[in-house]
Amino acid sequence: MQPLNHESFRHVPRLKRTLPKWLIHWISTMRICFRKKMTFCVLLTSSSLISIFSLFYLLSPIEPMDYKQSDLFTFSSTNVTILLWHWPFGKPYSLSADVCLEQYGYHGCLLVDNRSWFLRADLVVFHNRELVSGQQRLPLNSSRPPGQRWVWMSLESPENSGNLKGLGCHFSYVMTYRRDADITIPYGELVPKEANNDSTVDARLPMNKTFQACWVVSNYSKRHYRSTVYKQLKKVINVKVYGKATKNPLDAESLLPTISHCYFYLAFENSISRDYITEKFWRNALLGGAVPVVLGPPREQYEAVAPKDSFIHVDDFSSINELGEFLKNLTVDKERYGTYFAWKHQYSVKLHTDWRERLCSICSHRHK
Repeated sequence: MQPLNHESFRHVPRLKRTLPKWLIHWISTMRICFRKKMTFCVLLTSSSLISIFSLFYLLSPIEPMDYKQSDLFTFSSTNVTILLWHWPFGKPYSLSADVCLEQYGYHGCLLVDNRSWFLRADLVVFHNRELVSGQQRLPLNSSRPPGQRWVWMSLESPENSGNLKGLGCHFSYVMTYRRDADITIPYGELVPKEANNDSTVDARLPMNKTFQACWVVSNYSKRHYRSTVYKQLKKVINVKVYGKATKNPLDAESLLPTISHCYFYLAFENSISRDYITEKFWRNALLGGAVPVVLGPPREQYEAVAPKDSFIHVDDFSSINELGEFLKNLTVDKERYGTYFAWKHQYSVKLHTDWRERLCSICSHRHK
């Protein structure tokens, strides 16, 4: 696998050394010499150009190697030191004791945030938001130890990742939500649980439903496609809207209890991107006890992480009006509505919210 395979980097040039005007001038001069068969000029221009190229590369930063997936962490089979250069969003966590072992069961995995470890770190992790905003900078002027690898980390979609120009050439690995990333850190997942003998509809069906659908939104913009879908959908069914973008915000304690009273939750992502399935699906809908109505990547990407009958995809319908009528009919069909909770018989939801757990999980890739 090639490094930096995240779609955010598709527009980032792999070569950071572009040809300056003076170099183009030398090349033009050499071409004239060849055309006029000026032997002395060719020799002089060639030797000068070789000297300039040598100086140019000696003074330029060294490009990182392109590591294959099989090379991931083969430099150490026992101990790995991970340096987090800066905490995401400026919110530090405690790293007392051996946090990777004691809290998450990863042996030989040392997570530190003190930059004095730079020369001893096997990997250095940089969170993208602070880099593109200018709050933090890469230590390009520091002597980088041989074999040290840098990791680009982000949970944002490409649309919200900022200007990545000039960053791609410095990193060996991508750490993001995408399933094809070098290191995948999803927002959540379904984990198998012990079989429950009670498989009746009533046993798995959340009770006390009072609203047809609800939506919690903190960033409302008319340009978002999800806003267009919402406006059309509310003409067919009742949608209760909460969040910072409204006059009806919810605190953390009341979020899930409020959603539990809704038949459906609009798990609408703010941008459509491969594998971009956020807490709107995992926490708000599945944990909240409502059937997710999803707007995001294609259905097959949801089915890669959740049962196909655990959600309803907007793209399954020819129109929003058809979707609304389907949801309306489903609220009165108790048996059919209950089938969307069949997954609860086999799985439970695990949320990934602690940056320490995400960082420690890097060590699970050592032997892959």
